[in-house]
Amino acid sequence: MQVAYICAVTFAGQSGAGNNWAKGHYTEGAELVDSVLDVVRKEAESCDCLQGFQLAHSLGGGTGSGMGTLLISKIREEYPDRIMNTFSVMPSPKREIEESQCLKMRKFFLCIDVVGFAPRRQKVRIQAHSKLQVSDTVVEPYNATLSVHQLVENTDETYCIDNEALYDICFRTLKLTTPTYGDLNHLVSVTMSGVTTCLRFTGQLNADLRKLAVNMVPFPRLHFFMSGFAPLTSRGSQQYRALTVPELTQQMFDAKNMMAACDPRHGRYLTVATIFRGRMSMKEVDEQMLNVQNKNSSYFVEWIPNNVKTAVCDIPPRGLKMSATFIGNSTAIQELFKRISEQFTAMFRRKAFLHWYTGEGMDEMEFTEAESNMNDLVSEYQQYQEATADDEGEFDDEDALADTA
Repeated sequence: MQVAYICAVTFAGQSGAGNNWAKGHYTEGAELVDSVLDVVRKEAESCDCLQGFQLAHSLGGGTGSGMGTLLISKIREEYPDRIMNTFSVMPSPKREIEESQCLKMRKFFLCIDVVGFAPRRQKVRIQAHSKLQVSDTVVEPYNATLSVHQLVENTDETYCIDNEALYDICFRTLKLTTPTYGDLNHLVSVTMSGVTTCLRFTGQLNADLRKLAVNMVPFPRLHFFMSGFAPLTSRGSQQYRALTVPELTQQMFDAKNMMAACDPRHGRYLTVATIFRGRMSMKEVDEQMLNVQNKNSSYFVEWIPNNVKTAVCDIPPRGLKMSATFIGNSTAIQELFKRISEQFTAMFRRKAFLHWYTGEGMDEMEFTEAESNMNDLVSEYQQYQEATADDEGEFDDEDALADTA
């Protein structure tokens, strides 16, 4: 999905947040947010039927996390009835990439666009050695926890993505020896394109942002999704064959194709949405979705019947005859939050690096509240993972007895 940036609706500044959430949210970002909102208003006013907003940002740094969540809260205040949809790049697990993969990576330069502030480019050298970590920001757990605290309250749909999962797809599935940020961004862009397909094209069965939210979010706080795409191809690749609907279905439910570092097999799906593109039979799509649920019933909660939403658009992506986008609301996403929470607690217990945040006007209580909210979120996912239809029945009976009394 290529985006042309129009100068009239582009905002750039000269400062940065220095990997500090507080700088992005309370000081540097707060000075810029009103100017950014003016640009947002101009775009919103030009819409005939504004459906919502879509924000792509990272949670590990200072700008995307701090200013990003500030912008989300301001937009939510001004447009409370519009859908807020984010593609949030989560901190990677800091797991070391396999030595065999690292040895394939020769010295090369990556250009990273610094989004949100000055239109400068940084050059980063990656050395080929036996231990390479995707993530290198020490205070990521602080920034991510403070951000999730905001996202829980102010977004309707959050698509969780992390760079390590994207690297794994590049190495293991696409067989790329030296993946660049362009390759990683390509994977994210095809997913973003798939999610917004029904807004841009007509189809046999449509699912816009609001329909997705209604069908995907059974409880208001549990709106963090994992996403996938099939068929996965590298940028500019012409070596592909047309896949059948069963093959697309198998690929998009494959744990190896998920763009977040958590395994759906470790949890259960509350809801799923699939968006197919290309010429295909609706009957065949429905049969495949039913087949997946029947064969893998233990991975779907039984107390939400028919919890797979399907959309079909006749127009395929450029270069493909058929494709499918996967969106899953799985309790396994708690793995991601648990990992961040453990890292947060380890540092916060010693008050490490805290002075950088309190120096920008933050209070320790904000950290405590964010940590508590993250732990509550994990508990809620675990609660619904363990819930059964029988539990629900007992709960209903108790309610009925209480009402009678």
